[in-house]
Amino acid sequence: MSGARTVGELDFATYFSLLNLYADYAVVVDSADWARWPEFFTEDGRYRLQPRENYEQGLPLCLLALESQAMIRDRVFGVKETMYHDPYYQRHIVGTPRVLAVEGERILAEANYAVIRTKLDGESTVFNAGFYRDEIVTTPGGLRFASRLCVYDSEMIANSLIYPI
Repeated sequence: MSGARTVGELDFATYFSLLNLYADYAVVVDSADWARWPEFFTEDGRYRLQPRENYEQGLPLCLLALESQAMIRDRVFGVKETMYHDPYYQRHIVGTPRVLAVEGERILAEANYAVIRTKLDGESTVFNAGFYRDEIVTTPGGLRFASRLCVYDSEMIANSLIYPI
């Protein structure tokens, strides 16, 4: 990222990279390319899944809290090697990211999302909906998540959460 910016402003090239980060993330998790999922995060990157009620009340409890890229890799191992479940496809529909702040090489952004789940023997249903609240940083490898908070709207999540949101 280069050039002078004010809060909420990015140059076109950086904003285009931000759009690609969101789109590429959705493609990777929708295609079950689990080996690539941790690459979207910095080494100390955090991934958390939190109900909206807790988020709005400032309560820290999350359904899932991975506090480093190593923990994210461990989750990948669990998804690939140890979890047994009915197979399903998922499809992310992600809104255009809204830039909330730009502080040096750090971007705070959020985007709405919906995840559609399709079981092999069933119809497609809305599995999860909410918004991402992301802290993104510039690295030598491009933009990466320093923190991805998935705030989901429903208090209930059908069955168990296996794949990343």
